[in-house]
Amino acid sequence: MRTVDMHCDTISVLLQKKRANKAAGLRENDCHIDIGKMREGDYLLQNFALFVNLGACGDPWQEVQELFRLYEQEMSENRDVIAPVFTYNDIEKNCLKGRMSALLTVEEGGVCGGDLEKLRRLYGQGVRMMTLTWNYPNELGYPNLDGEQGKKLKDAEKGGGTPALQQETLHYLNTPNVKDGLTQTGILFVQEMEKLGMIVDVSHLSDAGFCDVLANTKKPFVASHSNARTLCPCVRNMSDDMIRRLAERGGVMGLNFCADFLTQVMPGEQNPGTVAAVAAHARHIVSVGGMECLGLGSDFDGIETHAELPGADQMDRLADTLKKSGFTEGQLDKILKDNVLRVYREILK
Repeated sequence: MRTVDMHCDTISVLLQKKRANKAAGLRENDCHIDIGKMREGDYLLQNFALFVNLGACGDPWQEVQELFRLYEQEMSENRDVIAPVFTYNDIEKNCLKGRMSALLTVEEGGVCGGDLEKLRRLYGQGVRMMTLTWNYPNELGYPNLDGEQGKKLKDAEKGGGTPALQQETLHYLNTPNVKDGLTQTGILFVQEMEKLGMIVDVSHLSDAGFCDVLANTKKPFVASHSNARTLCPCVRNMSDDMIRRLAERGGVMGLNFCADFLTQVMPGEQNPGTVAAVAAHARHIVSVGGMECLGLGSDFDGIETHAELPGADQMDRLADTLKKSGFTEGQLDKILKDNVLRVYREILK
């Protein structure tokens, strides 16, 4: 087993299917990730995010708890092949037993409502990584993309795209928030996360927030599913300066397979995605931040299906393309698993 993936939204998709009375579970489904696909992809560990959309739910805390109950159920039903991990040693134990590992994360710090006791409860439930924001401001800070503005632009596109609307959409996608960062509560949260041993995740966070995380933490942190802004200007990606600073801290960023974060096309145009684009981002990131700062963060089941990497069973295709792009076997091991495991070894005590 050699694949370690820092981000997927599979649990959230399974909950949606359950609510729609559609039979689906982690063992087998039509999602990007299931047990069979993970086996084919030679998975060592998958991070499973409990994703909450603040713009589409009434009670974020209750939503994250319902997601957690489904995660627990799936772990119990599939305990013969996969088991949750709470410390780095748990990963090694699962590997010795021939089982894959699952690491629980939360995508949206706003589920805590600014309450540190809820953060501690999440840690007690096994959450070992949390993105501070998704696409909405919350008690902790501000994102680079504003979900409300994004909704308005998508609704406007349904009425027929115009050159002016396309340019407005590109401005929205490519203009980072360099003014609004972490709140005082957000600073308290990242400091508490470091004390607990919960990894800070800056994917989705504003550029100003990224700087605030650097200024108010000491340990490595991650951008679990973000690419290089130099190659694709969407602000969900990291600038070269951010990549360098993340690397200097000992952190890792995960290659995101979302086609729109790999290459930018005009709004409304088809963007199926290529594995060559993933490799190009990998080459750029290591040229800027060094060989130690890159891992995987597929964003499976949170993105449109990538044409050439449609699921977890396609990791061999990714590895082959990375190798053809010039990475050695040892460097591939770092990207596919070792760099992320180094961070987990340091923080997940």
